[in-house]
Amino acid sequence: MALLFVSAHDHAPDWVAELTAQLPGIEVRVWPSGHRDVRVWPEGLGDPAEIDTALVWKPPAGLLASLPNLKVIFSLGAGVDALLADPTLPGLPLVRMVEPGLTEGMTEYVCLHVLRWHRDAPLFEARQRAGVWRQLTHQHLARERRVGILGLGALGGDAALALKALRFDVAGWSRSPKHLEGIATYHGAEGLGPFLARTDILVCLLPLTPETEDILDAGLFAQLPRGAVVINAARGRHLVEEDLLAALDSGQLAGATLDVFRTEPLPASHPFWSHPKVTVTPHVAAITQARTAVEQVVDGLKRLAAGRPLVNLVDRARGY
Repeated sequence: MALLFVSAHDHAPDWVAELTAQLPGIEVRVWPSGHRDVRVWPEGLGDPAEIDTALVWKPPAGLLASLPNLKVIFSLGAGVDALLADPTLPGLPLVRMVEPGLTEGMTEYVCLHVLRWHRDAPLFEARQRAGVWRQLTHQHLARERRVGILGLGALGGDAALALKALRFDVAGWSRSPKHLEGIATYHGAEGLGPFLARTDILVCLLPLTPETEDILDAGLFAQLPRGAVVINAARGRHLVEEDLLAALDSGQLAGATLDVFRTEPLPASHPFWSHPKVTVTPHVAAITQARTAVEQVVDGLKRLAAGRPLVNLVDRARGY
């Protein structure tokens, strides 16, 4: 039997090397073809009946449904919304990616951009470009800055604790009750308003579901303190882009850092590129890397072979 690897990124050689090092004898079929450093199946998948596991990122619709003996699907990403959007997706166990490197990368990104806005880095960068030397008369301390994390899963929880260690006043919001030491937590529809009212820098790390799509809209921005900042490192479809631009232009929001977008790559004509209050990064907040993520996949494959329960299974009803 064989594992099918599908990724839009050129990660195949690293993954094949790591998987075969830890599981000698495993057959990895890479699709689509084009990776010179690994064996590929240019005519498709070879015999589809020989494939029993899949490790994928945004496979084409219908591909996984064409594999009659597929037993489990491993996602290369923490989010599985792209997979769930495929109406032909087989009703098999679906495992989301939860691994140290992905979590650490996201926490680094969140801390970087919270600190950038907290310490007025965009302002000083603009003054440098203009050749202006002007100091601030007042400087906030981290304990005086209220940061709010939308989403307290593996990524949001780790980021919240790291920001707390930097002495920020941190709170988190989640769909259901969560407890994190030293973090004020809110949940459900009734908790969202109070959470937003106490948030100066809002970080979105939510999974994308029908309930969270378009959550970053005019109504939400109006509930934040005037002059708040928004950081979106989750999914582009969380954000209503026109509402963000309006909130920035009105002064309701002082700035935004955006790593994800409805259309990627972000079109060259998009106003986010040139807006003075927007920082754009090209979907790089956290990247799944074979050297740190392979252990979760190998553990899942060993559990499958031994008939033991899989971990990090997606609840399809919830979407994560």
